[in-house]
Amino acid sequence: MSAASGWQQDPQTRQTRAVSEGFGHQPDKELHHFLVSLPRSQGGIVQVYEVYEADMAGPALESRNLRVALDTNRWLKIADALEDEFNTRLRAVSLRPGKWKTGHVPVARLFGKELVLLAWAIEDAEPGLAYTAIQNWRGLAPEERWWLYTMTAAQTGHHAQKNRGWRKAVRAALTENPVHGGTAAPTSAERRKEARLLARARPAPGQPSLLESLPADEDKV
Repeated sequence: MSAASGWQQDPQTRQTRAVSEGFGHQPDKELHHFLVSLPRSQGGIVQVYEVYEADMAGPALESRNLRVALDTNRWLKIADALEDEFNTRLRAVSLRPGKWKTGHVPVARLFGKELVLLAWAIEDAEPGLAYTAIQNWRGLAPEERWWLYTMTAAQTGHHAQKNRGWRKAVRAALTENPVHGGTAAPTSAERRKEARLLARARPAPGQPSLLESLPADEDKV
């Protein structure tokens, strides 16, 4: 068992890439996984379910196994960090990397525990504290994240049980422990917006750039 990934590779299949869905979910090996529901609307709510059976869906998920619900703004603050972390570990065991996309994205059981732990930390925190939460979450070993999730879920695992017991302690541990140095990295959405602005500022063929149209500094000698 690899501590960094949570998977045990079959020696006979190391040379071939195993079939997986989303972020490392292998339904032929384990039914238990997590499901991230990503809305089409920018103002929608991201919901994360813990799924125990292949055919579990609809009201059963809503009533029993919705672990966390995040507004899109908070989700975008952590989505890139989650994708980078999970894909690094998936590639290390020759599994296909995943990508967040609209709809239902399956997530391997152990990854799902780590994802929900980070989401719990920021669900009611100031969005600006997401960077601190990410850095402190990265400072934990995967086994520590799994243990924290298991302990928290046992007491306050339903999405509505916010700001109570272990759930409150997780938020304090990951967002109130200061991180020194560094600044929050832009999200992928913020990077796309910046790229669009730069593209608009780029001159058309035969036209001067915006910089060339600026007046010269009269104070220069």
